[in-house]
Amino acid sequence: MSAQNASTIVTKFTISGFDTTKNPMLVGVVILIFYIVAVVANVVNILIILYNKKLHKPMYLLICNLAIVDLLYTTSASPTMIGVLVAGVKTISYVPCLIQMFTFHLAGVMEMFALSVMAFDRLIAISCPFQYHRYLTNTRILLLTYVLWIVACGFVAVLPATVIPLPYCYTVLKYNFCFYPAIIRTTCVDPEYYFNLAAITTFFLSFFTFGFICLSYVGIIYFAKLSSNNEKKKIASTCLSHLIVVICYYFPVFVIAILTRFGVVLTVEERNGFNIGSILGPSLVNPFVYCLRTREIKNEIIKMFSISQKS
Repeated sequence: MSAQNASTIVTKFTISGFDTTKNPMLVGVVILIFYIVAVVANVVNILIILYNKKLHKPMYLLICNLAIVDLLYTTSASPTMIGVLVAGVKTISYVPCLIQMFTFHLAGVMEMFALSVMAFDRLIAISCPFQYHRYLTNTRILLLTYVLWIVACGFVAVLPATVIPLPYCYTVLKYNFCFYPAIIRTTCVDPEYYFNLAAITTFFLSFFTFGFICLSYVGIIYFAKLSSNNEKKKIASTCLSHLIVVICYYFPVFVIAILTRFGVVLTVEERNGFNIGSILGPSLVNPFVYCLRTREIKNEIIKMFSISQKS
């Protein structure tokens, strides 16, 4: 009997990615704490930018968009992992699993797009400081953001479109939440073609966005060389926040999605660890980086605490 003839109708999946985890409750509580901190920090960033008209500028709109992406990114998978580890809920229904896969990968693609646009924003701000607000208006930034969300949805829609028609032979996910490789491994087909499809798409998006970011920084370095020492310090301070965020996101992406296609072998535990780091890392680091290194946002937070203490 062929594998496809032995296929089954799947109504739910069992998540087994944490079965070998020592002290699952402790791991779950740690993820829960990181998740709560990430959500609160990103929501605070968003609210500060939305309710302060002084911050209704292109750079802050991009920071706000990044915070929304981070919220989607961490919320797409963290509650499921917390449920498995803390509450022992190891099953997830088929449709919610597909929705989780879509939102997780959508947030991943949007993270790349958001970081790319933010690099371009810094390039324009440094190379054309006096014409910055003429080139990058709020309307243009919002329009560009909407377009990028639509493009990202188009890219990610390929994943459920290739998964849904496939026959399923297994109901156990070997990983810690629903994402494309985990679901593909439950089907009756040879997964190599689909893994390669995902790797090619990821490589294209990563190469394009990371290459665009690198080119932007080449331009920034060029213009920095023409600046005074005082301006160089300002440029370095402005770009450091973005560089930290870029490294936090792209490092696990390159390891998981690209290096594994070129012979780097990761165990299930290692891959799960990288997945958790890629979800919680940027979502946790990004708001704090921009809060601590962006003077206007930091000042607004200080004002909020000062008002609350007086009252």
